Amino acid sequence: MPNLIYRWKLRWVTGLLTYSALSSCTCFAYDPLISNAGKIQTQYLEIVSSQADRVIPVLVSIPNRKSVAPAILFSHGLGGSREAASYLREHWTARGYITIFLQHPGSDSSLWLNVSRLQAGRQLRNAASRENLELRVTDVTDVLDILPKWNSTPAHPLFGRIDIERVGLSGHSFGARTTQIVIGQKDWLVPDKKDSRIKAAVLFSPSSPRLGSAETAFGSIDIPCLLLTGTRDVVAIGSQTAESRLAVFPALQPGGTYQLVLHKATHSAFTDGVAGRDSPRNLNHHRAIKAITTAFWDAHLQDNARAKGWLNTNEVRNVLEEKDDWQAK
Repeated sequence: MPNLIYRWKLRWVTGLLTYSALSSCTCFAYDPLISNAGKIQTQYLEIVSSQADRVIPVLVSIPNRKSVAPAILFSHGLGGSREAASYLREHWTARGYITIFLQHPGSDSSLWLNVSRLQAGRQLRNAASRENLELRVTDVTDVLDILPKWNSTPAHPLFGRIDIERVGLSGHSFGARTTQIVIGQKDWLVPDKKDSRIKAAVLFSPSSPRLGSAETAFGSIDIPCLLLTGTRDVVAIGSQTAESRLAVFPALQPGGTYQLVLHKATHSAFTDGVAGRDSPRNLNHHRAIKAITTAFWDAHLQDNARAKGWLNTNEVRNVLEEKDDWQAK
């Protein structure tokens, strides 16, 4: 009889251990592509700029939950709008982030709407100016300034919802350059505008400096950064090449610094639209972008250890194609 009791206990313990092992298996692995589906609340708002006669349109998306959440600001590229990169806004919001997509007057979609193609090209080139870069940086600062007010106003949709200490900034192209200045890039064209309220940054199509070294320009940036570009990431306006965009990553400090180079991805691969030569779109590009940016935000705005592990192991390769290049330091 005692032997039977012992065997029964042994089987029970073995079963318990087996259950514990199963409970930690891959079925509970970190997956940045899982979307917490639900109704997302969107708000079209306008912010009075600190600059005279300037109003900043923003599109705010709020996740379907009541808890306090980190916020992500996004700065569009030249000729874009607050509705740019909707695939990112929707996924990030569904993952629990409050997203605030800015529109920058003077370098937005007003440059090409209802004008000829020739005139649009001329206006876009002229808008890629130091003056507009400075205005864009001020736009970001103005939005950061108003977040605490929104957070403390009972009638506002964001009342008590924003984790003010966990704010990220992202941008594409001219928006990436805007982000670079805000997080501390030293640029002889623009006064120092570093804003310590930004805790992490994602740069789509980053820009290396036209004058001076990348090490001097980016060496003092001290927050986690994720850079995304492509082997065909060139655009008609500006002096950046696919190669020059790669100069930023080596100049950044190690520790929470990453770079994804998508094989054959062009400048428009990071947008909602598709340029003629990009058709048909490589559908895995957006899949990889959503996964890696989400893991980055989870790791560095929410201190998610599983997200950090995912970024720093071969797991990240599961969302990439063979010739995509991924680096972490």
